[in-house]
Amino acid sequence: MHPCTLLLAGLAAIVDLTSAHGFVTGIRVNGIFFKGFDPDWGFTPVSAAESKPVPVGWTAKNIDIGFVAPDAFQTPHINCHKNSTAAKAYATANPGDTIEFVWNQWIDTHKGPILNYIAPCDGDCTTLTPSALHWTKFSQDGLITPGGQGYWITDALIENNFTASASLPKNLKPGNYVLRHEIIALHGAREDNGAQSYPQCLNVRVGGSGRVALGEGIPGTKLYNRTEPGMRFNLYDNPTRYLFPGPPVWTAAD
Repeated sequence: MHPCTLLLAGLAAIVDLTSAHGFVTGIRVNGIFFKGFDPDWGFTPVSAAESKPVPVGWTAKNIDIGFVAPDAFQTPHINCHKNSTAAKAYATANPGDTIEFVWNQWIDTHKGPILNYIAPCDGDCTTLTPSALHWTKFSQDGLITPGGQGYWITDALIENNFTASASLPKNLKPGNYVLRHEIIALHGAREDNGAQSYPQCLNVRVGGSGRVALGEGIPGTKLYNRTEPGMRFNLYDNPTRYLFPGPPVWTAAD
């Protein structure tokens, strides 16, 4: 391996150990902001926490703002992060609406794709466990411009004030759903078990008059294989394309 490549890889590892990563502070729909789960709430006095809005984001025991590694892809953690529990509130949206996912921060060395999934609750999302969710992918973005390490959707996220966006499927049937928003950081993915998944889940109540129901969906534990090309990827080898991991994007409601 070229010495410069080793240096870049080493710097990325140092940044990974010394910097926090990020979390979704909330989502914005039609100009309305809905609070996500803040992992620092665990250190907030009860009196102060009670005055904050009920989050639409699922809670998770990722106070270190860490990641889910490939060796945990077949555990419930891959659904909505570590030891997650259902949110008790909902964002509201209609089919075709643009959902803006607002992160508190992101590290520019952590390049990779952003993928969005949706799961029907068949009732009340606030009572479900992560294992009850079956996911359908409805959008994905990755390598935008080749050259060097490439210009990725995560670079665009940073430039857009740490905000990513995706549109809900058109004609989606009304109901309660869970959104799964995920960044996969690839700076360590040249090695086995080196990819880093940052999944975030949020409840959304979809209105409107759509008539298309989601298909069966896929359990989170079956979304990914740690050895598939989208998870074993050399970011430092002048990539010209990226093969997305997981199922194809669902287009039945377009």
